[in-house]
Amino acid sequence: MTLQIALAQLNFTVADIPGNVGKILAAAEQARQRRADVVVFPELCVTGYPPEDLLLRADFLAQSERAVQQLVAQIRGVTAVIGFPRRLDGKLYNAAAAIRDGAIVAEYHKTALPNYGVFDEQRYFKPGTGCCLFEANGCKLALAICEDVWLPDTMAANRAAGADIVLALNASPFHAGKMQQREDVICNHVRAAGIPLVYVNQVGGQDELVFDGASFVADRSGVVVYRAAEFEEQLDVVEFNGAAPTGTGVVALYQPIVSEYKALVLGIRDYVRKNGFQGAILGLSGGIDSALVLALAVDALGADKVEAVAMPSRYTADISNEDARLEAEALGVNFHTLPIEPAVNAFSDMLAPLFAGSRKDTTEENIQARCRGVLLMALSNKQGKLLLTTGNKSEMSVGYATLYGDMAGGFAPLKDVSKLMVYKLAEYRNSLSPVIPERVITRPPSAELAPDQKDEDSLPPYSVLDPILALYIEQDQSAADIVARGYPRDAVERAVSLVDRNEYKRRQSPPGIRITPRAFGRDRRYPISSAYRGAAALNPTAPDNVKE
Repeated sequence: MTLQIALAQLNFTVADIPGNVGKILAAAEQARQRRADVVVFPELCVTGYPPEDLLLRADFLAQSERAVQQLVAQIRGVTAVIGFPRRLDGKLYNAAAAIRDGAIVAEYHKTALPNYGVFDEQRYFKPGTGCCLFEANGCKLALAICEDVWLPDTMAANRAAGADIVLALNASPFHAGKMQQREDVICNHVRAAGIPLVYVNQVGGQDELVFDGASFVADRSGVVVYRAAEFEEQLDVVEFNGAAPTGTGVVALYQPIVSEYKALVLGIRDYVRKNGFQGAILGLSGGIDSALVLALAVDALGADKVEAVAMPSRYTADISNEDARLEAEALGVNFHTLPIEPAVNAFSDMLAPLFAGSRKDTTEENIQARCRGVLLMALSNKQGKLLLTTGNKSEMSVGYATLYGDMAGGFAPLKDVSKLMVYKLAEYRNSLSPVIPERVITRPPSAELAPDQKDEDSLPPYSVLDPILALYIEQDQSAADIVARGYPRDAVERAVSLVDRNEYKRRQSPPGIRITPRAFGRDRRYPISSAYRGAAALNPTAPDNVKE
């Protein structure tokens, strides 16, 4: 006896319930036409994932329930396994249902509710209990949802309940290395239980999160015999002879830098598309960060949807102006030059009476950045294009950015991308086609807000700073532990102090794409008003309120 199972790796939009239902119906019909017996969709596909506090709204849940009834009424000729929020006896469950010819033949409630990192499911859902099985073509199929199959007991319990195959609905977001970790952990559980698994993951960008797809089928020995492409929608059918899957193609799994680049492109594309923007606009400085954001935006949206603006000041080097123009020409985008000197002079004249007797400092530098922010926001508003900021994670970590200046914008593609990673991504993009001048990659980085300014005038070299930041932010290492690893004491003290003092800036920054296990925002939630100082053990007498 053979069984054909279709994996519907699709991109759903949170709260676009009619659009999501339409996608489900179209995919179910496609699966039926390809002679699939069962088609499996991702977790909470009816509402999109994660719906967050929309799950607290009765009207939203009622709309979802009507959508499920519509799917039950309209899906014919194939068993569709869908995910949706289920209200039952005053409780809300993260549910999966098998729909066949006008009826729900099985309903399962997720038992393992993740409450760490970007996940907050215990805020909304109650855990289900027990296994849930249904039959198709003589095979007993069990249902599971995402976190369930990360636990070793789930696969074993379903095997003990008599299941031949486990179907898992998933919304597992991307971060560097996650795909490999996911397969390793889950396939170990499959191997231990000796039962095949069909793992269907959603794909697409949702605010900060990007879902990578990479759905797979593992046989009873834990060997992956089918794997879908990462970051792409697709529907494929895998044949089972009894409970033994027949391999139909295994694409590559996670390539460092390449996968991160794809995640950033998809994150930009879906944020623009799902929020109804006409395209994207950004300030193009001639530096490495804005050059990379421009390339990402063009790859995501197409050159005709992207606009770049150079905004030189008296401190902007000629080489920066030239490189900005070369970058725009290489990618074929609409390019403008708007010198900011008239605006800077106007602000300086207005403030001169109040600044009398004060020496110049970062205040004057910030005025330049804020003039640029005003110009870009005006263009964004007028054209309906999303303003992309160009700051990276290293800068956001230490507050090396200007509120209402270079931080002004709607979306921050590099918010979770360290400076060293920026260089790697730029080099990868140039390997596809040379769009970033080589000297942009090799020149010392500078904000160009003062004469002959370099980032290293204010910060440790990025080759030192970025590893310190990764240890402190992503691994929660103490300052003393980082020094013990061999990093310079003064660099650790300065970096840690800057991270602690700049939470208020990060709270006001635009959302950005998550590509590490510890992004600012969902993953790392620190108070703004706090007496905690990570560097205090290194230097208890250090001043706490240094102006940056």
